[in-house]
Amino acid sequence: MLDLFKRKTEDAAPKRSWTERLAGGLAASRDRLSGALAGVFRRRALDDEALEELEGALLTSDVGVAATAHLLEDLKARYRRAGADADPRALLRESLLALLAPLERPFAIGPERPFVIMIAGVNGAGKTTSIGKLAKWLQQQGLSVLLAAGDTFRAAAREQLAVWGERNGVSVIAQAGGDPAAVAFDAVGAAAARGIDVVLADTAGRLPTQRNLMDELAKVKRVIGKARGGAPHAVLLVLDANTGQNALAQVAAFDRAAGLTGLILTKLDGSAKGGVVAAIAREHPVPLAFIGVGEGIDDLRPFAAAEFVDALLPADA
Repeated sequence: MLDLFKRKTEDAAPKRSWTERLAGGLAASRDRLSGALAGVFRRRALDDEALEELEGALLTSDVGVAATAHLLEDLKARYRRAGADADPRALLRESLLALLAPLERPFAIGPERPFVIMIAGVNGAGKTTSIGKLAKWLQQQGLSVLLAAGDTFRAAAREQLAVWGERNGVSVIAQAGGDPAAVAFDAVGAAAARGIDVVLADTAGRLPTQRNLMDELAKVKRVIGKARGGAPHAVLLVLDANTGQNALAQVAAFDRAAGLTGLILTKLDGSAKGGVVAAIAREHPVPLAFIGVGEGIDDLRPFAAAEFVDALLPADA
């Protein structure tokens, strides 16, 4: 009865808009920036003291050393051009938007059928959940989807993917144990035979330092290519927004192993430091295809730089 009451209460609660959910997800970073920058923007002058406060605020928001240095230099240049009456907050928003804009690239499904998307990431990043949400998003684009349970090492991962498959009404190709590459190969063949538009191929979670598992990831990619010439057509890395600067190391390592075409940033749940997006943009600018702000099936959306900046550094805060 308690669970039933809880579900009814949740159903009755008004659904927050995507903008509200994103703002809530970036609350921790926004509060850090707003708190530290309040004095700077109140003075409306970019003197050495203000720049030092800005530097500290950006670094503690996981923006990273390189991106912080870039933003400060760009901000100073904009301030010189705009004059002493300019609003530093507005100029910082412009600078941040200019840095993040190149990461915004609409994720498009090409003409290849099946269009194969390989999904990678470390354990616990939210990889399998992101696959379920991405399947739903693709279906909303009018595309049919098939899932490949390539994380053969963990029964829980296969079971979780099966649940998402049932929830979305899509088939899941799975094996108990065995070779992850073989699962991907079979899934591509099954999708071709059934006329499926998109294959989402899960892979086992692995750390960038696990050389043998990173080599295996490269093998999975090669085998997918043998199943379908030119595949995989996209390789997405799922990143946990709470990992901070470690996300940069993951992007670099997985890019070397599998040739990333895009990123999915998950768990922007209110405690994450969203500044890591700026660090990625400056140091390893792989397109940020999607961001996730919660566990709901519709809590994954394409990345929009202006929307992200508005949530991270509101103009009227």
